[in-house]
Amino acid sequence: MKSFLTNYPTWPKGLDIAALILRIGLGGALMYGHGLGKWSRLFSGEEIKFADPLGFGPEFTLGFAVLAEVVCSAFLLLGLLTRWSLIPMIITMLTLVFVVHIDDGFRGQEKALLFLVGFVALLFTGPGKYSVDAFLEKRKR
Repeated sequence: MKSFLTNYPTWPKGLDIAALILRIGLGGALMYGHGLGKWSRLFSGEEIKFADPLGFGPEFTLGFAVLAEVVCSAFLLLGLLTRWSLIPMIITMLTLVFVVHIDDGFRGQEKALLFLVGFVALLFTGPGKYSVDAFLEKRKR
């Protein structure tokens, strides 16, 4: 039996296109709308001032956010190591929903919830046929 994290399903072409659209839409939005600003802040050379909701320190928290929102988003866009890349992204969204924005109500949590739902769906479906993962899996066989 193949691992949940490496195997991808075979399904109708429309679902492969849907997975591609989800990957590009969610990965691109997270990277452009949230990650690139954090990337600039992390490498600016200035003192790091960043929220630290779990007590790991602002440097670690910002670094993890950059990993999830830039590096993992890039992997998601490509469909490379997709399921592994989704794990830090899901952790980030869970932290936003249930720690950072817990007192903000639905309006404050909505954006992170939408990302979270899409990421969890992709975790279960995999990247689809139009991905680097699928290409590598096909070459391996």
